Amino acid sequence: MIKASNLFKEFKLSKKQKQENGTSEEVYRAVNDVSFECKPGRIFSLLGPNGAGKTTTLRMLSTMVVPTRGTIEICGIDIAKNPNEARKRIGFLTGSTGLYERLTPDEVLKYFADLHDVSKDEFEKRKEHYYTLLNMHDFRSKKIGQLSTGMKQKVSIARTMIHNPDVVVFDEPTSGLDVITSENIITLIRNCKEENKTVIFSSHIMTEVDLLCDDLAIINKGKVVFEGSMEQFRTGMKSGTLTGEFIRIVNQSN
Repeated sequence: MIKASNLFKEFKLSKKQKQENGTSEEVYRAVNDVSFECKPGRIFSLLGPNGAGKTTTLRMLSTMVVPTRGTIEICGIDIAKNPNEARKRIGFLTGSTGLYERLTPDEVLKYFADLHDVSKDEFEKRKEHYYTLLNMHDFRSKKIGQLSTGMKQKVSIARTMIHNPDVVVFDEPTSGLDVITSENIITLIRNCKEENKTVIFSSHIMTEVDLLCDDLAIINKGKVVFEGSMEQFRTGMKSGTLTGEFIRIVNQSN
């Protein structure tokens, strides 16, 4: 369960940033009073154009960024009061996550499993499960620095899931990946739903949203401009396609 209530995130602007953005404001408000809930066993999609505040919101949910104001609960845990307890229950995947290039996938997964106190037997079981699901066996012993972008993304996914988190946050999980790898990730997300995990993901690919999404919110200029179930989104459509309706809602909110 994720519960975000009245989230704000402001960043102080440097003199150079103010000049580049043509503003005299001292702060930039990336997220402006955002609230929503993500429930176990359902897949929640956070959508929005570039710069809308999606990634900042997801990073706040994953405890990587501290909100300026507002509260976040992960499985009933207030992340401001007990961030370490919340982190034990979160898996966070983003395209900007760095991997240790001198380590192998085996070593990376073992490192993160140890951070979360995963037992040896459970680690081996989970590792083999994700190696099979993501077709990773052929490069499990190669250095990360020798792997392709798709292979690295698979390692990142396995790292995200190795401690069996209750809450999984995917930020553009299939961006720039080939069709087969993307399909593997979609299968993983579906598996998370079947395991009654709480899943939130962002994507620019509306076909993925259509395939996976139970609930969604659209964010624009830091504000939620739509929130509801996928069924409600479809019922209220005034455009002929999901992409067209997304664009209509965003443009209407500008």
